[in-house]
Amino acid sequence: MPDNIVSILMLGDIVGEPGLKALEDTLPALIKRFEADFVTANGENSSILGMTEQDARRIFAAGVDVITSGNHVWEKRAFWPFIDSEKRMLRPANYPSPAVGRGFVLVKKNNFSFLVINLQGREYMTPIDCPFRAFDRVIENYGSIDDELRGLSMARAETPVIIVDFHAESTKEKEALGFYVDGRASVFAGTHTHIQTADEKILPQGTAYISDLGMTGVLNGIIGMDKTICLERAKSQILYPLQSAEGAASIQGVCVQVILSAGSEYTPRAASIERFSAD
Repeated sequence: MPDNIVSILMLGDIVGEPGLKALEDTLPALIKRFEADFVTANGENSSILGMTEQDARRIFAAGVDVITSGNHVWEKRAFWPFIDSEKRMLRPANYPSPAVGRGFVLVKKNNFSFLVINLQGREYMTPIDCPFRAFDRVIENYGSIDDELRGLSMARAETPVIIVDFHAESTKEKEALGFYVDGRASVFAGTHTHIQTADEKILPQGTAYISDLGMTGVLNGIIGMDKTICLERAKSQILYPLQSAEGAASIQGVCVQVILSAGSEYTPRAASIERFSAD
């Protein structure tokens, strides 16, 4: 990989034990295949509607650098202290105060810097604070609250590679925010629907975009969940407890190559985006 290009993997929602196991079994080979410098994954359903500290530690141990989440991250209250203490475990930045945890993190790795921003949509979801304004606030203020950036050599890029996970239901809202951040983020990926979209592209100002990364879980189910239970819920409207589907699981996501260049006014731009689904 040339010195001025970094490779980023973003993985779709991890669903249950099959998703965790697929991550552990497959991610090391994916990192090698794509020569990945940095990896994110959405973990909010790793315990089926929620997460545990054990889930998060398994995800990190598998090779993920930052875990993003969404509306289900609050399901298990015992997990809240971990959200608050582990800076690489994100919840959406546009949850109103006093939500525990943080919605973005600046990470140094191999002399590169990566700013990961987690946001949540409002269309067909709980109408929390505005994700557009939340993005602006993070971009305007991240450098003043993270002293670690000051210790980073800026020979390769003075502005970090900016990665956005937008956890949202509406494709229209995802596209709107994607164009809103175009040129100010390096990568913008949607999560939440668990269905991988085929609209990966590079937007006019250089931001890599996809509406949904898909999922890390069993594809022969209903968004990774047991079909029988999901059908009973749909027919009866009774909220039977969900379980993950059984069977072989896949990892879905994208690999984005980002071009770096020195200069404080330069946001690293995407050179390519490749969608994948790996067993």
